[in-house]
Order: sequence, then C-alpha cells, then structure tokens
Amino acid sequence: MIDLHTHTLFSDGELLPMELARRAKVKGYTILGISDHVDMTNIEHVASSILKIKKYAELHPGIIIVPGCELTHCPAKKIGELTVLARKLGFAYVVVHGETIAEPVEEGTNAAAIEAGVDILAHPGLITEKEVENARERGILLEISARKGHSLTNGHVASLARATGAKLVLNTDTHSPSDLITDKEGLSIVRGAGLTIDDFTEMQKNAQELVRKITG
Repeated sequence: MIDLHTHTLFSDGELLPMELARRAKVKGYTILGISDHVDMTNIEHVASSILKIKKYAELHPGIIIVPGCELTHCPAKKIGELTVLARKLGFAYVVVHGETIAEPVEEGTNAAAIEAGVDILAHPGLITEKEVENARERGILLEISARKGHSLTNGHVASLARATGAKLVLNTDTHSPSDLITDKEGLSIVRGAGLTIDDFTEMQKNAQELVRKITG
C-alpha cells in the first residue's frame, strides 16, 4: 500500500511520526507520506519537526517515509503563496484540503489549488468538470479518499476523472491507527467508487511516480 495523506501529533493525528511509520509498515505499507495540516500560522513549526524524519527514516527499513504537508482551510487567495513557501521550507510534496461536503471549506479552494500546481488535491468532492480538466493538464493527482465523510463523493470524483483522463490517487487521510488500510481494503474502496482493480493498480502507480519524482 502507498498512502500519501496521513497525519501525526504535529497536527490532529494520534501518533508520533515514528510510531505511525511502524504501524504502517506492519500493515503492509511500502511508502508512507506524512502530510500534517498547516496554514500560515504553523507551517514553519511543522516543517522544523517533520522534516527531521529524513534523518531518522532509515530506522524503519522496508518502508519509504516522505514528509509533506496539507494546506487546510486556508483562504483560497493564499494557497499559491503557501504552496511556494511549503516547497521553499523543504516539504517534499504539497496536498490541499479540497472542497468536501463534510466540511465548510472555502469555495474556490479547488480551483486555487489547481492553479497553484500542488501535487495532490485531497477529497475534492465538490469539484467541477472544468477543474478536473485543469488538474489533468497540470498533472495534479485527485484523491479517492478512504475517510468517512470525505469518501461519500468518491464516485463523483472518479466519474469525472475517468471522463477527462485526470489522474487519481488513493489515500486514507489517516488520523488514528485504525485508519490505516491494507491493499485489499483499498481495492474495496476503489471498487465502491465505481472503479476497477486496474484503476487501483494505476492509482498506486501514480503515487509511486510522484514519490520517485520528488525524491529523485
């Protein structure tokens, strides 16, 4: 399993990074992306902590740990600026908390994230066909989510992505140990969105290609 959307105690998750990595490894993960919630008030603080994982990741052989961040409930007009800052600070990849039916995310966030050229647009349940087309053109991965609430619009996202050729990725949005999933569970979620085992394989490949790109 490759999962690029998880959280630790550095935001609203339950585990420290090293424990999350250990639990993910036992679950069968080969690549774990940690993307704690940030905005303009805490981005430097989170960077100073999570980026240390680069130094200690070798303590968990057999799993690649990648430090990213998730811009969450940020004003849409600030997303471009924060994306630039996140990359300057050293985060390997940038996720944006998309417009979802489960939370009152500011309208225009999906469009702003795509315009900023982020790496992953998380659970973008209220996304339009035009925005999906723009994401495809920019190579931005759209998330199929395993998380309760956010997953309710997986079918919508999957349908538009299939129609336009946009690339998808499967993530858990893990906050607690019970949120981590196996490949088998991931496949069930993908099928629930109206997709196939081939789509699941492609989504894992998309995630792997992103990690290869950002880690060199």
